[in-house]
Amino acid sequence: MSNGGGIGEAADEGRQFGPLGQALVIIPTYNEAENIQAIVGRVRTAVPEAHVLVADDNSPDGTGKIADELAGEDDHVHVLHRKGKEGLGAAYLAGFSWGLEHGYGVLVEMDADGSHQPEELPRLLTALKGADLVLGSRWVPGGRVVNWPKSREFLSRGGSTYSRLLLDVPIRDVTGGYRAFRSETLAGLGLGDVASQGYCFQVDLARRAVKAGYHVVEVPITFVEREHGDSKMSRDIVAEALWRVTAWGVGERVGKALGRKPSDPRS
Repeated sequence: MSNGGGIGEAADEGRQFGPLGQALVIIPTYNEAENIQAIVGRVRTAVPEAHVLVADDNSPDGTGKIADELAGEDDHVHVLHRKGKEGLGAAYLAGFSWGLEHGYGVLVEMDADGSHQPEELPRLLTALKGADLVLGSRWVPGGRVVNWPKSREFLSRGGSTYSRLLLDVPIRDVTGGYRAFRSETLAGLGLGDVASQGYCFQVDLARRAVKAGYHVVEVPITFVEREHGDSKMSRDIVAEALWRVTAWGVGERVGKALGRKPSDPRS
């Protein structure tokens, strides 16, 4: 797919998209005390009208306390305290639910470690004016990664390619986590039965959006490897992604071979 390209039934010419409404940037955290103040400050500078929701999984390093202090100083910053570490997917689902309940028109996924640059958020929001979902993509022309070893890049590119081909989802960066959703898009994805985490969570939402016919656009971003704290990537996350993507892809192909109508991924 070309730089800034879009897919989905909603890409038909003549489609009129409504106004975006208030944006909420959801930042899941677990032991991000070294990063949270800087990333929230950068978001507030890059998009001053946006609100920020820090979804903290009871970080033992005091991230939640720092977030509370930021919220006490700025009415555009909010904190969602969760009971414990349940994974990226669960944190985002909780954040989505909070944002939809509070009437936000746009919900953004962003990492706490600075790998997703807030300064690029205006580009995603501009693209969302003509889309249902915008993905910040490392693997479209103009996108790139900084300070990654070749092994990490190979794993990420390979995961996206495998997912794209097996699931028949024409997205170059299926596993990327820098995304902007319209609220009505999220409400239509059937989030109640999403159980996947990590990379797999991102793949799941992307495939649901495509299969549901939403207009999905990728815009190039520069992904910068974290400078502080530890990566949350693990073998378990990679294994879950491989297992679930394979199960989804094989299931769809078996269904087609048997002449069954493709199932709605939202159900």
